[in-house]
Amino acid sequence: MFDTGLPGPEDLAVADEGMVIAAVTGWACVEAAASARRLAAIAELVRRRADGPTDCAQWSCDNWDSMAAEVAAALHVSHGMASAQMYLGVALRDRLPKVAALFVEGAISARLVAAIVWRTDLIKDAAALALADTTLAEEAIRFGPLSVAKTEQAIDAIVDRYDPAALRRTRAAARGRDVVIDSPHGQDGTTNVWGTLYSTDAAVLNRRLGQMADGVCDEDPRTIAQRRADALGALAAGADRLVCGCGDVACPAGVDVDQRARSVVIHVVAEESALTAAPDPHMSGERRASEALAVDPEPDPPGDGIKRPAGRMVSGGAVPAPLLAELIRGGAKVTPVGLPVNAAAEPCYRPSAALERFIRCRDLTCRFPGCDRAAEFCDIDHTVAYPLGPTHPSNLKCVCRKHHLLKTFWTGWSDEQWPDGTIVWTAPSGQTYTTRPGSRLLFPRMCLPTGELPTAPTDDRPLGDRGIMMPRRRRTRQQDRAYRIDAERALNAAHVAERNKPPPF
Repeated sequence: MFDTGLPGPEDLAVADEGMVIAAVTGWACVEAAASARRLAAIAELVRRRADGPTDCAQWSCDNWDSMAAEVAAALHVSHGMASAQMYLGVALRDRLPKVAALFVEGAISARLVAAIVWRTDLIKDAAALALADTTLAEEAIRFGPLSVAKTEQAIDAIVDRYDPAALRRTRAAARGRDVVIDSPHGQDGTTNVWGTLYSTDAAVLNRRLGQMADGVCDEDPRTIAQRRADALGALAAGADRLVCGCGDVACPAGVDVDQRARSVVIHVVAEESALTAAPDPHMSGERRASEALAVDPEPDPPGDGIKRPAGRMVSGGAVPAPLLAELIRGGAKVTPVGLPVNAAAEPCYRPSAALERFIRCRDLTCRFPGCDRAAEFCDIDHTVAYPLGPTHPSNLKCVCRKHHLLKTFWTGWSDEQWPDGTIVWTAPSGQTYTTRPGSRLLFPRMCLPTGELPTAPTDDRPLGDRGIMMPRRRRTRQQDRAYRIDAERALNAAHVAERNKPPPF
């Protein structure tokens, strides 16, 4: 599609450094141009599907969600990311055509385009928007070398010139206070946490974590930073002090039961061998220079030298085997998960606790293409609707509420389930997407076939009155967007009034 004349991977080994740098720049332009074309295709899909059923505008899972699900499946990304891509594509096509033309040429980056779209989002007047689009297209190429903050300042200066009420305001940061528990990092058993608190609350938390970190004995192997992190986990579990990690039964800072093991129920799927793993001394303390410089800095596991697989939380994330074994020694309950191979169907719509536990442990996440919503927060869905489809492991899967509503009320989607838990989804466009249980690579025994089921005849029935069962919004998506734009523009009232003052005599 792109005739660039740039060296490919096979040519770089013999190219001089000037050509290598030119390739870096050139392929970045190609990448931007390809991104622009992807967004243009997404915008075209939105244009074709925009005239959805008008009575669905206040549905919780509305026409926009239906389109976002199809984009998410095609790109294999989350529902939220697909929705953001749709908004970017539509904004470039309908609001900023001159900026979009630069993007198609590869002259500006996707990061800069996203910043321009976001920071011009509050402009309502068509004439002001056209002027901003023209000026931004003329100036955008100069924004490339700037930092993110300086780029935003440059865009805001242009927005302020044509519509001062459309400036994004960050002074109301207190309204955006939040604590974010980020998606877990693979197999290392850690998760990023960040947020914004009132200054007084932050000071109290900081002092409390320091007190708990200092409450252990001098033989505790953890650094101060590691103790503070563990203290936050202990606070969340309802403990008033941090358990010392020295291992001495006579230590006054030690306790018989770890509060983390009993205060909150967290379901973890693990191989039996991980339950008795030996403590790993390398999980605490300072990292030695020899480890940092090694090609593979991970030390050999303690004990018998066998590296046991980590457990996987049904709520998302990993638990290293040594930590899992430590929690079990501290009082965590162990319950075997039954494998319902060739099990009989259950007589009720709602699965038993044992069957539900198996489905969540097998799937680990929502089974819709691209969705990684943790199984703990998903619905248990009958692939073939009950009672035509039985309550049986070969007919049950985890689906988040958004995709459950999508499948139930937007009849363009259909799905087929295999006995090993594989799901084949068919989109309204006819494209098919195959998803497999999250445990397939980690715990393959969970994905043994659970028995063939007779195929029940299904057909796409019209919605009829089923829509009355759909949860509804107070405002349509369009009304909600207009309300938020007006509310944020109102924050600029004082700024606009200052700008409109007559000059002093």
